[in-house]
Amino acid sequence: MRTADKWTDYRLLDCTSSEKLEMWGNIPLIRPDPQIIWKTEKRSEFWDKAYGHYYRSDKGGGQWSFKRKLPDSWTISYGDLTFNIRPTGFKHMGLFPEQAVNWDYMDNAIRTAGRDISVLNLFAYTGGATLACANAGASVCHVDASKGMVQWARDNAASSGLSEKPVRWIVDDCVKFVSREIRRGRRYDAVVMDPPSYGRGPNQEVWKLEDCIYDLVELCMGVLSDDPLFFLLNSYTTGLSPSVMAYILKETAAKKFGGAVSADEIGLPVESGNNVLPCGSTAIWRSN
Repeated sequence: MRTADKWTDYRLLDCTSSEKLEMWGNIPLIRPDPQIIWKTEKRSEFWDKAYGHYYRSDKGGGQWSFKRKLPDSWTISYGDLTFNIRPTGFKHMGLFPEQAVNWDYMDNAIRTAGRDISVLNLFAYTGGATLACANAGASVCHVDASKGMVQWARDNAASSGLSEKPVRWIVDDCVKFVSREIRRGRRYDAVVMDPPSYGRGPNQEVWKLEDCIYDLVELCMGVLSDDPLFFLLNSYTTGLSPSVMAYILKETAAKKFGGAVSADEIGLPVESGNNVLPCGSTAIWRSN
């Protein structure tokens, strides 16, 4: 497992009984996590001091309950990158801290490539990967179907001092955008993909990751340059193991371009014990 253990502005304090206690800057919050099936004792004093607690509903979804008024938003930093944080109605905070291990990978790959690199970031959310790649010197095409998320990503770029970097901000369905880019003959040296487990397209098309992911990865082979650098595929779907994602990349990217494929769980260290909370999986194809 690769562990995102270089954070200073984010901490996973404790986790038990389907919930995790996190410190976002100096604000402690409690959020649900279905992977936390253990029922250990609560080992942090901040369980009783949390500013907010997200409760799931038996009917789906859920809502926040706040003991203290939070700012409309606040910032946390990771290296040179600064992110605007705020609670959303879907329990998310606008950032997945475990992705820092992938930001580090992309940063190093781009800086050591010895050439200009263009990156296509699909399902790009609030732009963690976009900022990491742009900060490393790449040009980036950031694509997400949500206008609000793309604006949030642009705000993060501004907070990180990256507004003038060569980033194209695109609000579009990812599959349709990739298909158009292929027809236009536009190519990229790297693709980053963090698709949702389930969703609907602009015309209510159903997206289910297990059914759609292979076709999308195969489609993206047509948007890669003749000398691509990497293809990074991330998933939070528990049924999609690192080995399954590695198999997909071996049958697509590695078969076409050679290179090597690696796959791992990624996670966050838990301060209350010598453990790591698994937070999804990443498979990476690299050219060498």
